[in-house]
Amino acid sequence: MTSAVPDLTTRSTTSATARLKPVLQAKRPVLVSFTVLVITVVIGIMSIPSFWSLLSLRSMLLLGSFLGIASTGQTLCALLGGLDLSIPFVIGAADLGTLWLLNKGVAQWETLVLVAIACAVSGAIGGLISYRLKGQAVVVTLGVGYVVLGATQLLISHNSQNGASVFGTVPKWLVSATSIRSGVLGNTPPAALVWLALTLLVAFGLRRTWLGQGIYALGGNRIAAGRLRVPERRIWILVFMLSALMAATTGVLLLGFSAGAVADAGDPYLFTTVAAVVIGGTSLLGGYGGIGLTAIGVCILTVINMLLIGWGFTAPAQQVIIGLLIVPMVAMYGRAPHPRMRI
Repeated sequence: MTSAVPDLTTRSTTSATARLKPVLQAKRPVLVSFTVLVITVVIGIMSIPSFWSLLSLRSMLLLGSFLGIASTGQTLCALLGGLDLSIPFVIGAADLGTLWLLNKGVAQWETLVLVAIACAVSGAIGGLISYRLKGQAVVVTLGVGYVVLGATQLLISHNSQNGASVFGTVPKWLVSATSIRSGVLGNTPPAALVWLALTLLVAFGLRRTWLGQGIYALGGNRIAAGRLRVPERRIWILVFMLSALMAATTGVLLLGFSAGAVADAGDPYLFTTVAAVVIGGTSLLGGYGGIGLTAIGVCILTVINMLLIGWGFTAPAQQVIIGLLIVPMVAMYGRAPHPRMRI
């Protein structure tokens, strides 16, 4: 009889381990990303004396907010199983178009509405074509992005201005929104609060609305989602529209930050939005991840960039190091089975 006790204990321990293993596997991206973030912050504090100063923190928060807002749209596309490479071009077009319209005497609120509508239409077109040509979202959005930015530059240059840049008076509220000197809640840059609000709104939408559930369903298994009558075409269009609107928001905010508009304002965000999604742990195959993971990825990239700048690395060297970081992170997350294989 006594021999049965250790046997039951062993079975109980084995059963508990078996139940805990899937939970740890599901939470692995969060644990890995958070661990990487903590390590990079500790390294920064130990190696750069001014790393933890309020000015430095506000600077990282502001720069991270630009990337975070742009990456919000990229996250939605990745959850759906696609990527939006039109983001940097839409950022540049919104940056140029906003200041150009303001210089033309268009009211500020009308300018923002016009830019938002134009960018949303471009996103809808990209989403519709990507839906029709399944699996070709990268190429489609890249082409749409070139058209959007090129058309904007043609419109500006047609009016006897340099299509690659626009200069003028930027509204004071926009400059204040992207300043580390004059903010709210302890001089927190308003742009960071915009990022926080969008992150919370998207997190709620992904978990509590039909659109969010449809995104996860399509990203997890398009065939099964189709049989459940998930409106695939509508969701693709809406997701890429939202991505374009997020990119437009980033472009407008960058206008306040730089006090001038240039066509290549979005160039740094061509692959960094994808990097933030990947480093955070959201699957590029769709169906797994979320905006919270991307926020962690944005923080990691921002801290790493600050470290590399503080250590005196050049821009090409920074690209090499970030690329070397992305590869093992993708390999680590790639070992996890896709959601459709877990059923």
